[in-house]
Amino acid sequence: MQKVLTAEQMRTVDRLTTERYGIPSILLMENAAHAVARVITEKLGGSVKGKSVLVLCGTGNNGGDGAALARILWQNGADVSLVLLGLVDDTKGDARVNFEAVRLLSTRDLQVTPLLTLYEIPEPIPEAVSELSCHDVFVDALFGTGLTRPMSEEVKKFVSKLRFSGKWLLRIAIDLPSGLTADSGEIIGPAFHSAVTVTFTAPKYGNVLPPSSNYNGELIVANIGTPPENFDLDGYVDDFTNELLLTDSSDIADWLTASQFSSDSYKNKRGHTLVIAGSENYSGAAVLAGNASMRTGVGLVTVVTPRSSKALVASRLLPEVMVRGVVETENGTISEAAYVEVGDLLEKSDSIVIGCGVSQDESTKKFVVKVVENRRQPVIVDADALNLLSPFSANWPYADAGGSDIILTPHEGEFMRLLGTDDKDAIKDRVAAVRDFAVKYKVILVLKGERVLMGAPDGRVVVNPTGNSGLGKAGNGDTLAGILAGFVAQAVRFNIDIFETVVAAVYVAGMAGDIAEKKYGKRVMTASDVRECLTETFVELAGN
Repeated sequence: MQKVLTAEQMRTVDRLTTERYGIPSILLMENAAHAVARVITEKLGGSVKGKSVLVLCGTGNNGGDGAALARILWQNGADVSLVLLGLVDDTKGDARVNFEAVRLLSTRDLQVTPLLTLYEIPEPIPEAVSELSCHDVFVDALFGTGLTRPMSEEVKKFVSKLRFSGKWLLRIAIDLPSGLTADSGEIIGPAFHSAVTVTFTAPKYGNVLPPSSNYNGELIVANIGTPPENFDLDGYVDDFTNELLLTDSSDIADWLTASQFSSDSYKNKRGHTLVIAGSENYSGAAVLAGNASMRTGVGLVTVVTPRSSKALVASRLLPEVMVRGVVETENGTISEAAYVEVGDLLEKSDSIVIGCGVSQDESTKKFVVKVVENRRQPVIVDADALNLLSPFSANWPYADAGGSDIILTPHEGEFMRLLGTDDKDAIKDRVAAVRDFAVKYKVILVLKGERVLMGAPDGRVVVNPTGNSGLGKAGNGDTLAGILAGFVAQAVRFNIDIFETVVAAVYVAGMAGDIAEKKYGKRVMTASDVRECLTETFVELAGN
């Protein structure tokens, strides 16, 4: 997992790199420019020769990155126009060095291509935009992580004209699209929409948290030479113990390696998942969760559902999934009395998921509480089970009653019910809300929605980068719950950290959703499509 940093933390990392290892800051700037140049070259098919590039720069260090980039692209054969909103004489430090180099190179008395042209545009900004709009590539190096307030009206107008008048093959931002702030996911004003954002050393909050993450396009984190030990900022930056992390594909590779199949693998070695789900009106939830769990690599899956729903559920489950019907209430939901009937399954299973479509009944609530209080394995609490235990402070049993992890998977509405509030401001800062809840109640919290957040009891919060809005349809929550349960059962068998397992499962579920989007489109894709795309997801991850 990659650490996500604020602007202040990133400045500290850069400073420590220079102080501890003697790596000059101008070399870091040069490395950053080369990293962006490599991305642009790759996106354009392996060469920038003959391409036309517009680099829009501010007077700060982000602009200095842009100036160094302009020089590098020009050296590699591109025609480059560098537009500085300000004067070279207004720049300082490393940025000034790079702007001076471009100024000198652009004034050479040589009428040869490629061309390197410098435009200095102080405020008030003139109307001359047309000659700057006809380029193949637009590079945003205006503000980067340095913006803390909305762009001025003049700059907004200028950037807007460039944005709408150009037909770019590639729109790329350096570090962070202009108009966003590095320290949160909030939109503080009009912002530049990038197709690709190259950020350095570590992602920033504005790169990964919505809604600002939607402006970043594809996010590439480039290593520019900072030693990894420089990320230990405890003592250098206030409150650095509250970490925000971003899931990386390498985390999933590690999990898959730890749970890989061996020559002596068989069903009992790979874990047994117990899915307690469904009711008279919501039998499909049990089917979706059970089938999704079976696709994760777990050895055994058993679905427990009300007796009257058993036939309907069994007819739609994969034949490999076992089904047990249990005593129910007059409303067709699982009864408290069913706890005795499933005693053997509760004893044998390695993970439990409870709540998908179980509906709400006082007897069902008592059943749910008994399962959670007496658990001997990790329990994923989802959907109606969450609502039955809301508000959390009044209804939740002691989190350590069974000695195993509890994983809660609410969407935002369910999370507010867990908190016992209808005030949306309570979860306005989603990262803080997830962290506080997970730490207070010693649970793993998976907050669904745009960019799933996962909170650990030790205060870590992880952002998941996979998934898309096509997952916001009926059944995808049940599918995710089943995937989580299948992963967790394997983790128990292979002694893998449960929080890391939750992170891996959410990433895989989101990636399956991304593959489903490519195959079917957001409008058409269903939760069942996502489950079937797990096959391609695992193949792709194994290949990588």
